[in-house]
Amino acid sequence: MALNIAEKLIERHRVSGGGRVGAPLALRIDQTLTQDATGTLAMLSLEAMKLDRVRTEVSVQYVDHNLLQIDNLNAEDHLFLESACRKYGLWYSRPGNGISHVVHMERFGRPGKSLLGSDSHTPAAGALCMLAIGAGGLDVALAMAGEAYSTSMPAILGVELSGSLPEWVSAKDVILEMLRRYGVAGGVGKIIEYHGAGLRSLTAWDRHVIANMGAELGATTSVFPSDEMTQRFLESQGRGQDWCELSADSGCSYDEHDHIDLSKLEPLIARPSSPGKVVPIQEAQGEEIAQSYIGSSANPGWRDFAIAAEIVRGQTVPSSVSFDINPTSRQVLQMLINDGRLGLLVAAGARIHQTGCNGCIGMGQAPAIGRNSLRTTPRNFPGRSGTEEDSVFLCSPETAAASALLGKIADPRTLAIPYPDLQQPEIPPLSPSLLEPPLPVAQARDVALVKGANITSLPELDPLPDELELPVLLKMADNVSTDEIMPAGAKVLPYRSNLQKIASFSFERIDPTYVDRARGIGQKTGHAVVAGKNYGQGSSREHAAAAPRSLGLRIVVAKSFARIHRQNLINYGILPLQFVEPGDFDRLEENATLWIQHLRQKLASGEAIVLNSAGVAIETQHSLTPHQVEIILAGGVINQRARQLAN
Repeated sequence: MALNIAEKLIERHRVSGGGRVGAPLALRIDQTLTQDATGTLAMLSLEAMKLDRVRTEVSVQYVDHNLLQIDNLNAEDHLFLESACRKYGLWYSRPGNGISHVVHMERFGRPGKSLLGSDSHTPAAGALCMLAIGAGGLDVALAMAGEAYSTSMPAILGVELSGSLPEWVSAKDVILEMLRRYGVAGGVGKIIEYHGAGLRSLTAWDRHVIANMGAELGATTSVFPSDEMTQRFLESQGRGQDWCELSADSGCSYDEHDHIDLSKLEPLIARPSSPGKVVPIQEAQGEEIAQSYIGSSANPGWRDFAIAAEIVRGQTVPSSVSFDINPTSRQVLQMLINDGRLGLLVAAGARIHQTGCNGCIGMGQAPAIGRNSLRTTPRNFPGRSGTEEDSVFLCSPETAAASALLGKIADPRTLAIPYPDLQQPEIPPLSPSLLEPPLPVAQARDVALVKGANITSLPELDPLPDELELPVLLKMADNVSTDEIMPAGAKVLPYRSNLQKIASFSFERIDPTYVDRARGIGQKTGHAVVAGKNYGQGSSREHAAAAPRSLGLRIVVAKSFARIHRQNLINYGILPLQFVEPGDFDRLEENATLWIQHLRQKLASGEAIVLNSAGVAIETQHSLTPHQVEIILAGGVINQRARQLAN
């Protein structure tokens, strides 16, 4: 039987299940990736599970999100994470090394391997033909403990690429074209596999751009073949021995098909405030900007900064524009220093920031209210920049640099300069001491976790009651993001290891009264929330599930859920229910009361869950696997695992 690449990767790592689309699937995980915004909860989970050492081939903890040290909190979390790496056998990437996805691709990515990461942009590693999936920190902790990752068998969307990109059009425009076609939920339940002759012109970093923002489509992951471009990249990193060829069989099939002629693409831009609001650059051309931001995991390569440097060479950005340059790794920064292009950017008026995620998650560089910010980041959800009433556009480095020079959104094709001919310089070697390897087992046993006062253990969660009477505290529209459920940014993320404190920010962008009302009802009584389609899109931050659960959230009823957030809800014992009839959404109002009887019995038997509210019966479904039901009944995955160990 002829197999495509995604099917080959799944088959290599399948522990059980699979087959038909939607069937339960358990996958063996070779590598894990955690970053500091989610890694603290993952490490606290390892402590709660009493794990002695990780069971994966490679596990790496990166510090790339919380880099602003305006007080003691972030610095103390970094010390905790470093001590956890030493204790449990992980690699530790110190602050300043760069964004997790970028450094992982440079140092650890290997074709044919599986990667589970507690960051929603983990699928970027699909650029190297890895089966790379984003998940919550608890799922990643379980993978580090040697357990299989449970998910559902995805459909495979095959996207054939032909032709080559025209001048002034780049990989960012390819993924923006996908978002223009499919929107922010068009990839849910799918792996996107790119194939075709057009791949010959896309470098490994180009593929990273495309695979990274597959997350914005809601896709489980994206994957490219391991070919000559992959080999060339690994050899340039001094890791040629890690390369192996992996391609689709001749005559293989896909569940769905699409085609993009790269030569027909033009510069695209996503309007505020969704990655799915994509239009041709001409439809936004001329709008004034106050910020142009280049960097992030969505445009991480040397080339993305070098092209910007060539565009602004010998010119000066107007004082009305903040030209923000965010190098993505220590290696990329060193390359820009060595070839003189960092100097070109500085001379043009750029502000150079430290290597990391930075303003992509609202950690500095927040724009002014009422002014447009042009960014090469992957997301522009409301408030994600750090400014509640922001106006963020997403675009390519070419568009960002051209617009910075003119002070308004510009089509880079109108620049009066020839298209730069870029030749990548030699890649400088990375000092081995900048990545701290796992300690030997004998030394690791003596390591104590370093916990500052802000680092608290996970709270105990009670099992699911058999009968619930819950007030509905919120009713929300479609496409609510995890940034709206639990904000990121410099104000909130320093409390990521203190669940009780970070809970104070739950749903504040949707309803600032939610927390007080939830606390007034109490955790024991509990409450529910109602939402539309694609609830929980965006970041994998499990705080968006854990914090509301600590406030008493028991049930979320929605038209549909984003994959990662749905699993995070389950992991913390929150029951995700889906309307059988989407029209029933209109029959439930905020402040209504839901009454459910014999809930444990119905979940265990697979019966429909009927919600009674003011004499109205609303039928819901849950589509939980037996394993997920067991987690929900126990009150969360930590409880369920503790019960297993006790037995």
